[in-house]
Amino acid sequence: MTAMITIDSLTKKYGAFTAVDEVTFTAEPGRVTGFLGPNGAGKSTTMRVMVGLTEPTSGHVHVLGRPFGALPNPGREVGVLLDASAQHAGRTGREILTIAARTMGLPKGRVDEMLERVSLTEEEAGRRVRNYSLGMRQRLGIATALLGDPEVLILDEPANGLDPAGIRWMRDLLRGFGDQGGTVLLSSHLLHEIEVIADDIVVIGNGRIVAGGTKEELLASAGTLARAADPAVLSRALEAAGLVTSIADGAVFTDADLTTVGRAAFAAGIALTELRTADGAGLEEMFLELTAESQRDAVTDNKLEGAAA
Repeated sequence: MTAMITIDSLTKKYGAFTAVDEVTFTAEPGRVTGFLGPNGAGKSTTMRVMVGLTEPTSGHVHVLGRPFGALPNPGREVGVLLDASAQHAGRTGREILTIAARTMGLPKGRVDEMLERVSLTEEEAGRRVRNYSLGMRQRLGIATALLGDPEVLILDEPANGLDPAGIRWMRDLLRGFGDQGGTVLLSSHLLHEIEVIADDIVVIGNGRIVAGGTKEELLASAGTLARAADPAVLSRALEAAGLVTSIADGAVFTDADLTTVGRAAFAAGIALTELRTADGAGLEEMFLELTAESQRDAVTDNKLEGAAA
């Protein structure tokens, strides 16, 4: 399987400040890759370099095997949404999509298809964007990203401003895009949404990748907590299955994953009363632990971009 997005030793410096430091990862077709990190960790800068809006200091990014600027008709190959509020406030939603469609050489009917797909009504499509809520701007931005029927989606915080129903809609849309063979790179601070939708997760902190892998691999790294009527009996059964265990507060802890522990207990005829990741909070706890050294909440990527402009 050939990676659709390849980031290799990407570094971006602003004077003496390093915003992105030797970042390397890939995003594969047919999968949703979640790109996680606290404010100022380097997510937005990395994504701007991906789509040719920011020049890297060193390293490179290839999308569909080449730099973004070398794609003959980028909108037909890569759908991008980095800032839903950056749309022309004086144009209507329909006008924005129509201009994009003409630029890409798409038939006029594609605009109506996208408006329907993102659930913007005819009345809403006729409003000027300055009168849109943030959630409506997100829907319009996603419509623009999908307009050219691309193979790859690069989305920075697309759930901002969406209500719970909108978040569910977006999640189903992106999951369907991935299931049909598309590649999705999704940046978000909404950890639960990433946990629900992502196949692969990349965690960035202080401009460097601090963890990466499938969702299952990262959650399994936290270890497993299991409880049964007799923790000592459970511990012996798990160790007989080749697992290393410890007992604390009436629970059995092991580095093995949930499936392995569950199967070992079942094979030993032991009923478990609790089985979960040892940290007790899943992805959120893992994320906070991995990015604990990040101290950039007051310095966001977008502010850095503005300062450099």
